[in-house]
Amino acid sequence: MLKETIKSKEVGKGKLAKFADMEKYENVFQYPFSTYEEHPFTMQGRWCKDFFHNNNPIVLELGCGKGEYTVELARLYPDMNFIGVDIKGARMWTGATQALNERLTNVAFLRTNIEIIDRFFSKDEVQEIWLTFSDPQMKNPRKRLTSTFFMNRYRWFLVDNGIIHLKTDSNFLFTYTSLMVERNALPTVFRTEDLYHDERMDEQTRKILSIQTYYESMWIARGLNIKYMKWHLPQQGTLEEPDVEIELDEYRSYHRTKRSSLEKAK
Repeated sequence: MLKETIKSKEVGKGKLAKFADMEKYENVFQYPFSTYEEHPFTMQGRWCKDFFHNNNPIVLELGCGKGEYTVELARLYPDMNFIGVDIKGARMWTGATQALNERLTNVAFLRTNIEIIDRFFSKDEVQEIWLTFSDPQMKNPRKRLTSTFFMNRYRWFLVDNGIIHLKTDSNFLFTYTSLMVERNALPTVFRTEDLYHDERMDEQTRKILSIQTYYESMWIARGLNIKYMKWHLPQQGTLEEPDVEIELDEYRSYHRTKRSSLEKAK
C-alpha cells in the first residue's frame, strides 16, 4: 500500500511538472472550458498570421493524445501547419516537447474540450481533420467525434468539401461512421477495414497511414485490424444520424473490458 501511495505521488508530481513546462511552451495554448469563459481566445481566424507566420493549410488532429501523429505529419509535410487538440495536457506534453526540441515551427497544440472546438477557428480556416483512435463513445452518440453533432461543428471552420480522416481499431466506431457517411451521402475517398493489408494505396498514402500512435502499436500487437476512412464534408445540407443498431466492441481499452453491458447501441 505504501509503495502504491509513493508511486501515485510520483505520478502526480510528474503531471504537475509537465503542466508547468507547458505554461512556458510557445507552441501550446491551454484553454479548457473554464479558462475560456474567463479569458476568450483571441487568435481565432489568425493562426497562420499570428502563430505560423505563413499562409499554409491548417490540419487538425482532434483527440491527439501524446501528439505522435501531429508531430510525424509535420515532419512529412513542412509546407503545412498542424495543430493537435486534446484536453489531457500530461499526454500532450510529449508531442509538444518533441516539436520544440526538433524546432518544428509548423506544429502547435491546443488543450481544450473538443465540444467547443468551433470557438477556436474561423470559417474556412482549416483544410483537413484527423481523428486518430477516438473513444467510440458507445453509450453516447453526441460524444462521438464522427457524429453529426460534431460534423456540424467542423463545418463552421472546415473549408467546403474539406477532408476528414478516421483511423480506428473500433469496429463499433468504424461501422457507425460508415453508416453516418452513407446516410448523408458524404463523398468517400477511401475506406478499408484492414489498413495494413490493403494493397490499393499508393506509396505516399501508405507512408502517411503507417504512422503509429502509442495505442495503435498495442492494438496491432494484439492482432487487431486497423480501419481507415477518408471522406469530404460539404458545408451545405442537413445531416441526419443513422438509425441502426450496431454491435458493441468486445473491449474498451488495452487493459479493460468494454464499459457498456449493452449488446447493441445506435
